[in-house]
Amino acid sequence: MTIPTLARLGAAALLALLAQGALAQPTGKLVLYTSQPNEDAQRTVDAFMAAHPGVEVEWVRDGTTKIMAKLRAEIAAGAPQPDLLLIADTVTMEGLEAEGLLLSHPEADVSAYEAGLMDPEGHYFSTKLITTGIAYNPAAPLKPTSYKDLLAPEATAAMTMPSPMTSGAATIHMVSIAGHPDLGWDYYAKLAKQGALAQGGNGGVLKSIAGGEKLYGFLVDFLAIREKAKGAPIEFVFPEEGVSAVTEPVAILSTAKNPDAAKAFVDFLISPEGQTLAAEMGYLPAHPDVAPPAGFPDRAQIRLLPFDPAKALAEDEANKLRFTEMFGG
Repeated sequence: MTIPTLARLGAAALLALLAQGALAQPTGKLVLYTSQPNEDAQRTVDAFMAAHPGVEVEWVRDGTTKIMAKLRAEIAAGAPQPDLLLIADTVTMEGLEAEGLLLSHPEADVSAYEAGLMDPEGHYFSTKLITTGIAYNPAAPLKPTSYKDLLAPEATAAMTMPSPMTSGAATIHMVSIAGHPDLGWDYYAKLAKQGALAQGGNGGVLKSIAGGEKLYGFLVDFLAIREKAKGAPIEFVFPEEGVSAVTEPVAILSTAKNPDAAKAFVDFLISPEGQTLAAEMGYLPAHPDVAPPAGFPDRAQIRLLPFDPAKALAEDEANKLRFTEMFGG
């Protein structure tokens, strides 16, 4: 066989490989339900579509609790719409996994991640670390360093927090605080007696504290740190007892209409590129090799409150009822 013939065969093989690669690229419509803030959701979707121009992503945004209510209604009607969920917490994902509603993606590369961040069977994947601690307005008379500081007279009727009925992160925080031996449900009872307000999501808490309507609150880290960098009057504290954490997991529904594109979306989020995007948006990345954004302490300095997702799932209804009895619906 002559060299020109080999060259032609090589070129043909190369073109065939390129064609196969093109065919392997995901295409079509992808529907995402997410609890990300609108701006972050749009940036995430735009970055993914730039990497996968053959895919058109439609997304719906609301708090985790409302997103799940919408999805449950669709499932009951036999017409679930999303291919993907990108929501606050692993407890919700554990429940969906137990019901067989999630599609496994065992090919996803999670080799760089710490044990426990990803579902061992590949049903959901942590995309970042979002902690909840204390936020306060710089004009506040009290500069809290502990959750117990918020029981001081200065914080009477000046405290706000997101509701577990709306926010998945608030649910994790409720369970973590209630399970702490030095805090517990008695701590929440004292906050309620003091006039603490519990309603809505984290965005409302941010506006309330930065606007001076309330002076203290429980809030997710990135909102306070990011808005402070923009000049907003708000401070964030990692309390001495520790912070609760959610990991904003992503999962593919078993009813996904475009599973190939959904898998590509998961792969993008947990790739170094996707994790760098998360850091650029002000989140603490889950990938250990991607540097945290400005304003965050070193990850080794962040103390996490103990949390048992299986126990939280089993007691979810009772916990939320107890919270509602204290603070109202």
